[in-house]
Amino acid sequence: MENYLDKKGLTVKDLVTIGIFNALFFVFELIGSLPFAPNPALTFYQPLGIALLCGPVFLLMVAKVPKRGTIAICGIINGIIWFVFGMHWAMDLGYIVMGIIADFVAGMRGYKNVKWNIAAFALFCLGPAGVFLAYAVNPTAWAQVMLEKGTSQEYIDIMANSAPIGMLPVIILATVVIAIISGFIGRKLLKKQFEKAGITA
Repeated sequence: MENYLDKKGLTVKDLVTIGIFNALFFVFELIGSLPFAPNPALTFYQPLGIALLCGPVFLLMVAKVPKRGTIAICGIINGIIWFVFGMHWAMDLGYIVMGIIADFVAGMRGYKNVKWNIAAFALFCLGPAGVFLAYAVNPTAWAQVMLEKGTSQEYIDIMANSAPIGMLPVIILATVVIAIISGFIGRKLLKKQFEKAGITA
């Protein structure tokens, strides 16, 4: 086991494992998104739903493949998938950028410290909030992109009227808090797996 973990680069086995966990991650993303994304009045809270459900899957993936690139690849895959699903480019880019940043943060402790891995997860969960950053910066340009992708004008109008005061800080803070809670729940549920993988508190 130690020899396997000492390999610096990602192996084919690692990539397969990452692919499997990304499939699981996406399933939980969809489940977490369903109560929010279809409803224009609640769509701002989609990152919270994702953060709530995906913590255990994310942490277990990092425990199984504690190597540089694991989280970044997860971000890239998510960005591509949501692009295919027709989401705004800022969400896709957000996943990629935050995946790279989260990978760096977890890597600062060799992917072996659960608290740093939870912090990385919280950062990763800010990826989908990129779409709301784009909305906050230029609502008109955002709306134009979404109209071109097939979103109805009615959806956009309801969304605009439902935007919470201080939208972006609220989304960021709430997402981070929910992600940390999800991470600590995952830590408790997966305690034995973490001990086996040598993950410390």
